[in-house]
Amino acid sequence: MDRIAHVRTMAHYNRWMNERLYAAAATLDHDALHADRGAFFGSLFGTLNHIVVADTVWLKRFATHPACLTALAPLRDEPMPAALAAPRCPDLPALTEHRARLDALISDWTGTLTDADLDLALPYQNMRGIPATRNVFALLMHFFNHQTHHRGQATTLLSQSGVDMGATDLLLLIPDLNDPPVATP
Repeated sequence: MDRIAHVRTMAHYNRWMNERLYAAAATLDHDALHADRGAFFGSLFGTLNHIVVADTVWLKRFATHPACLTALAPLRDEPMPAALAAPRCPDLPALTEHRARLDALISDWTGTLTDADLDLALPYQNMRGIPATRNVFALLMHFFNHQTHHRGQATTLLSQSGVDMGATDLLLLIPDLNDPPVATP
């Protein structure tokens, strides 16, 4: 699998897992969703919010790169989160809607990337204002890995609430080379 295919697979995995995760979270009542379970961001809602916040921060950083200006233009008016736990939405339905918009944007954006774009450098500042410049492909891998890391925490919090997410592995989306090819529409 080439790098572009890998990035697009990760965007697909991100969207697929978020749809499943938010559907599972919607089965919980308000108290269970907001119960502090000792996770880094406290509750399941806090963890889901953090993923949205971090994705917004990174997408806004990527949006400053000339190769990404058009595809990530919808983020221009989105305010930069002030902190990694800054509330983005008042409740789960609003957060779910916001998450779906971000996931669609991520899928659309990664569909425009070229292999040459992945080799470019992205200058940015971290949340403390410290400047850095890193490779776009490496940052994309961090971006997707961060989501997976915190979704793993979220599935643990769901499990503690009696909700089983089932299999969540990326492996489920990687074709087995021994299987016959499946036609896609």
